[in-house]
Amino acid sequence: MVKKKIKAKKVKVNLNKKAQLKIQQMAFMLMAVIIFFVLVGMFVLTIRFSGLKKSATLLEEENAMLLVSKLADSPEFSCGESFGTRKANCIDADKAMMLKESIEKYSGFWGVSNIEIRKIYPKSQSEIICDRLNYPNCNIIRLISGEVSGVGVSNFVSLCRKESSEGYNYDKCELAKLVVSYEEK
Repeated sequence: MVKKKIKAKKVKVNLNKKAQLKIQQMAFMLMAVIIFFVLVGMFVLTIRFSGLKKSATLLEEENAMLLVSKLADSPEFSCGESFGTRKANCIDADKAMMLKESIEKYSGFWGVSNIEIRKIYPKSQSEIICDRLNYPNCNIIRLISGEVSGVGVSNFVSLCRKESSEGYNYDKCELAKLVVSYEEK
């Protein structure tokens, strides 16, 4: 009878060891499955976000293109009706020069690193940056003059101002290019 009890205890101990072994196998299997899904998830996220930098750059470029096309008609730049009828893509040079004087108030307003207006016709021999002393005998109005290290987008505009000659006032319009630059991210 003692032998039967010992044998029963050995069978019970063997069953406990087998059960523990099964539990350990299940735990290791669950850990392996979890690690597998984590690796698959990381792989999917890597593929998903691989073009994020390119997408951000394209979005910045698109925003700059939209801005440059709408900037000439914004109230800060547009000729309005000061030159007779309302003109599209017309920049008032006098307004632009006055805006240049108080550009600090507009820092970060447009979200670009550089805004400049370049006269392209009539053609000048050299580049002269406008300030109060040499205006209107200059050909570049730099409004926001950050580093031009990014991408520049431009649009052709009319650059108009009031002139007077021999006692008569007239509107003088020249062909210019509005250039907006933004930093590449």
